[in-house]
Amino acid sequence: MSGARPTLTGRAAILVLVLAALVVTLAIPLRAWLSQQSEIAALETEVSQARERVEGLRAELKDWEDPAFVIAQARSRLHFVFPGEVGYVVLGEDDRPIVPEEQRTDEQLPWYSRLWDSTLQADRS
Repeated sequence: MSGARPTLTGRAAILVLVLAALVVTLAIPLRAWLSQQSEIAALETEVSQARERVEGLRAELKDWEDPAFVIAQARSRLHFVFPGEVGYVVLGEDDRPIVPEEQRTDEQLPWYSRLWDSTLQADRS
């Protein structure tokens, strides 16, 4: 009789099965834990952005408490004037008010002008 031992014993097979069961058992909670960690990180980012927005809104609210700021906004946005002053608005050829270049924002430009401007800026850089 030769004393050759089998390469896979019963004990080794049971050990492999137990280890495989442990891996399968731990894989599902580990995956859930990892997804929860990424969700927590996303929510923390969202909370920090919301806090920054709140701080910005508080600063804006503080600006609106200043009477000089309110008067300036009423004059520029609503074209209010004090008694005795003469208010006027310069109209362009299309009967729209002409806005000086330094006050013009991207929202006042049509979409195709903003697209063309962004294309020109991309070519410059």
